[in-house]
Amino acid sequence: DLYRKVFVFRKDPSNAYVVLRAQLEQPLQNFTVCLRSYTDLTRPHSLFSYATKAQDNEILLFKPKPEEYRFYVGGKYVTFRVPEGRGDWEHVCASWESATGIAEFWLNGKPWPRKGLQRGYTVGATAAILLGQEQDSFGGGFDLYNSFSGELTDVYLWDTGLSPDKMRAAFLSLRLPPALLAWKSLSYEMKGDVVVKPRLRE
Repeated sequence: DLYRKVFVFRKDPSNAYVVLRAQLEQPLQNFTVCLRSYTDLTRPHSLFSYATKAQDNEILLFKPKPEEYRFYVGGKYVTFRVPEGRGDWEHVCASWESATGIAEFWLNGKPWPRKGLQRGYTVGATAAILLGQEQDSFGGGFDLYNSFSGELTDVYLWDTGLSPDKMRAAFLSLRLPPALLAWKSLSYEMKGDVVVKPRLRE
């Protein structure tokens, strides 16, 4: 149980990562991914990387610079411009639905203008899911200068689009619906220089 705990990626740049195991029964027509990060990096870094054999950026949350997030589905991405962080935790949720191709992005409990991405696409179910590195091949192919350094917590993946109420609940760490990946019952394996520590502050 990782309640009130964080993964600390200690080095910069880093070869460390965390492998997450999810029970995906079928390909995804809809999903929401949420996580909380704390870093002083200004270079590009990967937060959540979900690769299939066919597509290394099947789902990717990537931060190329402090005032920008990129959200990839099936190798294509949309950009969300954000205020530069003030050295605090940042909570992000990104959701996508195939039927409309609508991509939603929430930062610290607030929605950004929605964008269009990969309408009609299906996200493959046989996936390598990693925190801390960006995959350029299935389960590998890392560029150290896209690695994450800092603290990560509250990682979730749902096979649905969350309602606005639930997006806000994720930000506030309130009760959430059952998830494919849930922080409180996470199946994970740490690789390299990453440690689990209590969260320093709420």
